[in-house]
Amino acid sequence: MWLTARVLEQHLFAYHFLRGSPEAVEAALDAYRNEDGGYGHALEPDLRGPVSQPLHTAHALRVLDAIGRCGGQRVERVCRYLTSVSTPDGAVPAILPGQRGYPTAPFVPVVDDPPSDLLATGPVVGLLHRNEVWHAWLFRATDFCWQAVESLEKSHPYEVQAAVTFLDSAPDRPRAEAAADRLGRLVREQRLAALDPDRLDAFPVASGYAPGEHHFPHDFARSPDSLARAWFTDDEMTRSLDHLAAGQEEDGGWPVRWRRWAPAPALEARSLVTIEALCTLRAYGRFVG
Repeated sequence: MWLTARVLEQHLFAYHFLRGSPEAVEAALDAYRNEDGGYGHALEPDLRGPVSQPLHTAHALRVLDAIGRCGGQRVERVCRYLTSVSTPDGAVPAILPGQRGYPTAPFVPVVDDPPSDLLATGPVVGLLHRNEVWHAWLFRATDFCWQAVESLEKSHPYEVQAAVTFLDSAPDRPRAEAAADRLGRLVREQRLAALDPDRLDAFPVASGYAPGEHHFPHDFARSPDSLARAWFTDDEMTRSLDHLAAGQEEDGGWPVRWRRWAPAPALEARSLVTIEALCTLRAYGRFVG
């Protein structure tokens, strides 16, 4: 972390594991905030450049949620930004056309009239509900997420993760549990989760993903209280967590499994992956720290 991580991740790591302050994390995060209330400046490593993007904003909310600061005027500004960039159905696209002209991962499409996307909207709506934020933007965005999740017939791991973030905090708990049960069956039927790390050839990588970019039970159920935890047996989750723990490399970090298209994004993503791995292992009681 001290060798290659950004200042933001260094402070986030210190907050999680070294009794660092949430104020330091907030101060570092502010460097990525724009006047429109959104976030840019490569906060999400695969999108370079200064312009605000919904994916950057979702990343910012994850940071604020992690430190217990997802509320107040800061989040009010975020909701105003989300309102300003929403499509007619009230949700947000993954990438706005303003990204064009700045370095972007080659596998991230930039189009002129992007549609609303569960990948971008689900995590934002879920985190806002999790923190009991109430804003007019949430009403139609929540309806969009319900419709998107409940109509999924074929999906891919990142979209499923976005759906789980929404369902884990959606206010209508019986509906969320029913939707999660259906989604879990879809994940198993379509073999989106590699249930046995020793037999990865039995679990195809999703179309468009990098070679070897498998997703495991712990990638969907980040903590034992996630609705996605019920999708997997105890043995499957144990194998998954063992595989995650064994993935730590000599320098203490975890590898990036997706396509690395440039040196800086790869280094930045690695620090994020490492913090995520440690937080997941701690949530399951694999270590105390």
